[in-house]
Amino acid sequence: MKLASLKNNTRDGQLVIVSNDLTRYTDAFDIAPTLQAALDDWRRIAPRLATRAGEIENGDAATQPFEQMACESPIPRPYQWLDGSAYINHVELVRRARGADIPDSFYYDPLMYQGISGTTAAPFDPIPLGDPLWGCDMEAEICVITDDVPAGISETDAAAHIKLVLLCNDVSLRGLIPSELAKGFGFLQSKPACAFSPVAVTPDALGSDWRNSLVRRPLRVDYNGKAFGRADAHQDATFNLAQLVAHAAKTRPLIAGTIIGSGTVSNKGPDGGPGKPVSEGGVGYSCIAEIRMIETINSGQASTPFMQSGDHVCIEMHDRNGRSIFGRISQTVEAIT
Repeated sequence: MKLASLKNNTRDGQLVIVSNDLTRYTDAFDIAPTLQAALDDWRRIAPRLATRAGEIENGDAATQPFEQMACESPIPRPYQWLDGSAYINHVELVRRARGADIPDSFYYDPLMYQGISGTTAAPFDPIPLGDPLWGCDMEAEICVITDDVPAGISETDAAAHIKLVLLCNDVSLRGLIPSELAKGFGFLQSKPACAFSPVAVTPDALGSDWRNSLVRRPLRVDYNGKAFGRADAHQDATFNLAQLVAHAAKTRPLIAGTIIGSGTVSNKGPDGGPGKPVSEGGVGYSCIAEIRMIETINSGQASTPFMQSGDHVCIEMHDRNGRSIFGRISQTVEAIT
């Protein structure tokens, strides 16, 4: 089942059910007006949504053409956005570039921060940038949306609370991060609104490409019209998404509609070392910081600039038949004053 939230002059959008090929949709207002409302009563609402999704595929439901640009992020005002770091290769590169070791705990105790909640960017919204020195970067991630998760849940049981999967562009302002982290309280100004994919899908809709709470497909990142990243979303994952859910809920419950991110999807090279750009036969990168770290490791300084006004990023994932699974995030940096 695939769900989206259409823009409708309200703050939470209109819940619709989308065909598997993302070409058609039908209204779900009589079942649940918003995705958050559906998640609040998921056990009762989900079977009704699934029945109507089946009617779309069977030609038994009235449909309209689906336009991704008409979508909000699936939950425009999430109660909670928590971002992890499931791919330790990304962390290793960042720390190696500045000569820092990786604590052993990073391999069994996930990193996670409390991100911006209550607002998102729509998947085709511009990325506003007030100052190029802020170091604007994209971060392509896999995310999950949960129902109500009890505190202290096990990793095994946490998997059943993953109700939807989607993509994210977790925008980071790299130039603001060091001073914020130095204060000891974590990210704030350096993490503006994220954009999520137009469509969120139930894990069963991924078929065999959803296994062990990981998506087993390459995450496609195009930057200024060129292939930038093709990292496999299950390769080199130190933690799966159920482990991140359990980590987030260790001491507190998670409310339905909580979004949890994987962190930047990152693969090692075939030899276990840093990966190569797509143009050199590698799988590339899901953020600019990673290639800058590799440049620093190899030559002593970074040469790839962060995003500037007019730069464009597209994030998408295709199924085994080459069809878009979640729709695409397509954003251009826009200077603001």
